[in-house]
Amino acid sequence: MENQTSKDMESNKITAIIYWTATGLFAVPNILSGAAFLAGLPEVVKSFTHLGYPAYLLKFLGAAKLLGVTAILVGKFPRLKEWAYAGFAFDMLGAAYSHFAAGDGVKAIPPLLLVALVATSYSCWRRLPFRRRMPPGFNPCVPASPVSP
Repeated sequence: MENQTSKDMESNKITAIIYWTATGLFAVPNILSGAAFLAGLPEVVKSFTHLGYPAYLLKFLGAAKLLGVTAILVGKFPRLKEWAYAGFAFDMLGAAYSHFAAGDGVKAIPPLLLVALVATSYSCWRRLPFRRRMPPGFNPCVPASPVSP
């Protein structure tokens, strides 16, 4: 039994290393692109409008990316974290499709790589022990106190 526990601990350690590596590798480009979207850099606007999207969406997507990365890195609210993962998957798949549809096939590769990193990060996060995924003091067996009117 003790041998199994040490194997589980080693497996959890490897999972945590893969999780943080994949999370970091997808968080950095999303932080940079989110900031570039919010700043409205001319080359970003040009690329975005080339894909057929209105420039006013850049501010919204930039803020959403930064908030999503924050939700994933902080991880205090597990449900919000799951929604952020889903949002990034949709965002990156949409970006890849947009590049393919616009005839920019090669430019679709980076978003697809980011989808793979998002999937790896999410999969590893789900495999981590429950206590490592939830904030301290979180107990799913205790109902939340009702909200006062």
